[in-house]
Amino acid sequence: MKTMISLFAGVALAALASAAGAQAWPSKPIKWIVPFAPGGTTDILARTVAEKLQGVLGQPVVIENKPGAGGAVGAEFTAKAAPDGYTIMGGTISTHAINASLYAKLPYDPVKDFAPITLIARVPNMLVINPEVPAKDVKELIALMKANPGKYSFASSGNGTSQHLSGELFKSMAGVEMQHIPYKGSPPALQDVVGGQVTMTFDNITTAWPLAKAGKLRALAVTTAKRSSVAPEVPTLAESGLPGFEVGSWQGVFAPAGTPPQIVRRLNVEIVKILNLPDVRERLSGLGAEIVADSPEEFGALVKSEVVKWADVVKKSGATVD
Repeated sequence: MKTMISLFAGVALAALASAAGAQAWPSKPIKWIVPFAPGGTTDILARTVAEKLQGVLGQPVVIENKPGAGGAVGAEFTAKAAPDGYTIMGGTISTHAINASLYAKLPYDPVKDFAPITLIARVPNMLVINPEVPAKDVKELIALMKANPGKYSFASSGNGTSQHLSGELFKSMAGVEMQHIPYKGSPPALQDVVGGQVTMTFDNITTAWPLAKAGKLRALAVTTAKRSSVAPEVPTLAESGLPGFEVGSWQGVFAPAGTPPQIVRRLNVEIVKILNLPDVRERLSGLGAEIVADSPEEFGALVKSEVVKWADVVKKSGATVD
């Protein structure tokens, strides 16, 4: 009987200690992992939210970029971090949906190893080409590629990203060949398209459209089913001769699995408030991001459904890890 009492007492004390720790959170800086290079969409969103979040929580929120393997490097780091609320990450359709099917041995489980916090936004991709390419629209580009098989290439921010899958679907649906060149993020990929080292990319509209507006790239289409409100003059790929083409990216926030529910809930509440601030909404919407800001439960359900959806897309597209 004494043993049982001691056992129950120990469990109660552990629970109290855990609750006390959660209540005292945060008592030190929080690390926000960005699994891609600085300057990309995931990085921009993280820095926008983190700047406001540290003011609310009273502790620094430090951005740490860990690019590589389509975001898998940063995701693995987060999955293996202590579940104490001091490590969170900006997760994407790549890290938490596409990679699950593209990589034979992914070093983390996108569902079991994470605690979803909130879906920040949905982000269209945009097909942009180097202005020197003699094609004014998608049909001209396809005709050019068919007349010159193997001559053209497309950049992405890494294997398994929505940019990669957009390119693979384009190849499949248009019946063309082009070499995939993966980078460790959008900025270096876009830089090489601007410089003419690579023909095109299907990058997030947040980073591709400003370069197109500046005349450094030519925007031909968006990958989503509907046109983007930030660039309504740019048609969809479905409108441009590839009916049924649809790829959309999304961005969210995750913590390691096992992070105390009180902390996950607090992060959700504060981040959702930040995303609904007028200046934040104006900034992100102006970049082409469609803000969502949902609950951990809703975001978790989305991740599960996206893993299944993209397994089918990866199979049909024939996408492989280079």
